[in-house]
Amino acid sequence: MKKTLFILTIMITMALHAIAQTSHEVEIETSETTQLEVITPAQPVQESKKEIKEREKRLREFNDDVAHARARNSLRRGYFVFLADNIQTGGHRYFAINPNSNFVLAQADDGIIQFAFNTGHPGANGLGGWTGKGNVRNKRIQYKDNDDVIIQYDLVGSHVYATVCITLFHNSNNAIVEVSGGPNYRAYGKILPYRDKDHR
Repeated sequence: MKKTLFILTIMITMALHAIAQTSHEVEIETSETTQLEVITPAQPVQESKKEIKEREKRLREFNDDVAHARARNSLRRGYFVFLADNIQTGGHRYFAINPNSNFVLAQADDGIIQFAFNTGHPGANGLGGWTGKGNVRNKRIQYKDNDDVIIQYDLVGSHVYATVCITLFHNSNNAIVEVSGGPNYRAYGKILPYRDKDHR
């Protein structure tokens, strides 16, 4: 019994010693004909100016296609905002306007039209322009062969009865909005998906 215990103790001690050696030293044995090759990092690809321009053009086209798809889907679903960067009305064209206060917004059956020129005159909305809130009615959508999208609807409220016509151009989210009834104007800008927290 004692002899068996002694033998087991020796075997465990040798195993632990071998594990300890393995954890500190690792040897790799290869044949004499085997050579280890050091791999150097790949050098960056050198592009010509023409290749850079072509790559940047493809990236712009891809981004434009994505923006168009998102804008098109937002018009279809009825949750979008058109942000104007210039407006034409009454024979005048206003540039460098603030998109945050010059917009057309739709949230399913609710809509807002607002323009604000901040000319120093308060106007009907205190911002040098006009604001109309109401319900979106009689919505119609046309998909053109060239991928343009045209949406028309009426905005009807206690202080507004206007017709809105939006043309979303193909391969971008650029659009033109024409508003008639109430104020009459044409605006140029971009369509963005938008879902207000109160309309989720």
